[in-house]
Amino acid sequence: MAFRQALQLAACGLAGGSAAVLFSAVAVGKPRAGGDAEPRASEPPSWAVGARPSPSVWDPNWDRREPLSLVNLRKRNLESGEEELASKLDHCKAKATRHIFLIRHSQYHVDGSLEKERTLTPLGREQAELTGLRLASLGLKFDKIVHSSMTRAIETTDIISKHLPGVCRVSTDLLREGAPIEPDPPVSHWKPEAVQYYEDGARIEAAFRNYIHRADARQEEDSYEIFICHANVIRYIVCRALQFPPEGWLRLSLNNGSITHLVIRPNGRVALRTLGDTGFMPPDKITRS
Repeated sequence: MAFRQALQLAACGLAGGSAAVLFSAVAVGKPRAGGDAEPRASEPPSWAVGARPSPSVWDPNWDRREPLSLVNLRKRNLESGEEELASKLDHCKAKATRHIFLIRHSQYHVDGSLEKERTLTPLGREQAELTGLRLASLGLKFDKIVHSSMTRAIETTDIISKHLPGVCRVSTDLLREGAPIEPDPPVSHWKPEAVQYYEDGARIEAAFRNYIHRADARQEEDSYEIFICHANVIRYIVCRALQFPPEGWLRLSLNNGSITHLVIRPNGRVALRTLGDTGFMPPDKITRS
């Protein structure tokens, strides 16, 4: 009876334009025999609360850089009115497009007991050469290379950088490999401890917020930036940037040395040009380890 009433309430809510009622009805659930309620869906981590819009709704202010959110309306001069507000909004508006190239590190020795021993394999070094040649062939003026501080990412960067002379390099711990968020559906072959999601998730989310956003209003020309890091980090970033459920990150697959290209327009719109491209490598050079 309670479940039927909840569905009737949801129907009324939808008729009145309120989707929130439907979610409330679903959360109530139908009691099982014995009086126990159905188990609730797991709560998102605290750092992820408020990071995502409602399902199927694009949040234009996903990076918190929408001009209106950058203007302090409390300090608006009431005498100058709308003209002053329009001027401030125009001053905060992005003008350039950012091109983000996310590169997964090349194949490495997975059996190293210490992180510094997990160096690139001979094949991995070949892959990095091919990726560097591919990036150079695009004829773009790359602004910088930001790379993970892990050994396999550093060595991949060393090789790629030879093909892009003059491009500055920046190392960061934020892009180190980790467990971004518990995947859905879960998998049996990879189950980190809950504390790893807690620690890595906040860091990888911080990497997303720090590096993935529309251009600064002071940026006049389009930029081309390379980020060399890891599969889990890249997959999570792609899901977050496209506002897809981030729990689905493990459904994506990336080859070693692959190129993923995100485009962020001045209005905040995001497009995925390529995902895990290795079409520039011979088939016998492609790996996913």
